[in-house]
Amino acid sequence: MVMEAKGHAEPQATADMGSYGRQTTTSRRAFVLSLNLFLLIIGSGANPLLLRLYFLKGGRRIWFSTFLQTAGFPLLLPPLLLSYLRRRRYYVQHSSNPEQKPKLFFLTPALLLYCTLLGLLTGVVDLLYAYGLAFLPVSTSSLLFSTELAFTALFSFFIVRQRFTSFSINAIVLLSLGAVMLGLHASSDRPARESQSKYYLGFAMTLGSAVFDGLLPTLTQLMYAKAKQGGSYTLVMESQLVMAFSATTFCAVGMAANNEFQGILLEAKGYELGEAKYYLVVVSLAVLTQLLFLGRVGVVLYSSALLSGLVLALLLPMTEVLAVIFFHEPFDGDKIVALGLSLWGFASYLYGERIEYTKNKSRATETQLSVSV
Repeated sequence: MVMEAKGHAEPQATADMGSYGRQTTTSRRAFVLSLNLFLLIIGSGANPLLLRLYFLKGGRRIWFSTFLQTAGFPLLLPPLLLSYLRRRRYYVQHSSNPEQKPKLFFLTPALLLYCTLLGLLTGVVDLLYAYGLAFLPVSTSSLLFSTELAFTALFSFFIVRQRFTSFSINAIVLLSLGAVMLGLHASSDRPARESQSKYYLGFAMTLGSAVFDGLLPTLTQLMYAKAKQGGSYTLVMESQLVMAFSATTFCAVGMAANNEFQGILLEAKGYELGEAKYYLVVVSLAVLTQLLFLGRVGVVLYSSALLSGLVLALLLPMTEVLAVIFFHEPFDGDKIVALGLSLWGFASYLYGERIEYTKNKSRATETQLSVSV
């Protein structure tokens, strides 16, 4: 169902939350948005490097590597428990009815269903992404995955009616040209031990993951707009918990169907970096990717789907440099041109957003002045 979402409603006080759920101040929203941007940056920088390291040093289990990308969801349980205890203490101190208790969860049944479905889509994205990084260098995979911003812009236009500008159209064209350039010169950086067919499979899988990953934040933005529950960060954590649990369950079924649970211990013993570092890699991947998803959901709730896509895209140069430093990946002329096109596209989009923000701010000021007069 297509609907128009012109930003996010401010948090409103509800009968259940009382004054505890009063409207969030601008400074608080800015702090929470900054925190989520930090989590997004840390997680998105570490995820492709750790996933590629897993495959380079002897990891071969696609479903297990997919499973790891959402298996860190239990980390959300302690802060959710603390949030509930805080609400409960507030009710004890301020409620006129001592027997009244706060809600255990903010998620409504409808939101629970939406989050479950989005979690399944997340599992599909992670599976395609893991397939891609199993056969592609990080630098190539990251450049291809950067087209996610273009798909986010397209889906935001059709689903939540986010208006296109000449700058966003220019960004989409430039990002697409970068991906096309990589496609025309594909296999020039193919890893020595990977066949050409596997390289092209990884290429296609990575593009597929970019398409679906571009859809995810837009659907998340639509979900929050339909829910009209405001900007509670507890709601963000609950949403991420359900989505991650759903995605992890999907991956666990895939692991069981492919008999991957039985092979983890053997894979750890044969890992090139040693058994201890094998577990360090997989645990770090699970924890840091959970930070990525939590930060992304938070950015969507407190800002927009397009901002989350833009931040991920702006991290591209950092990922490219780290891939060259740690994995000694080739970075030839084709990749340099593709990176240049991508950065040009990001800069165009960012400049356009700044102009739109300035225009909207001017209109709001003029409206306030006319009302006061």
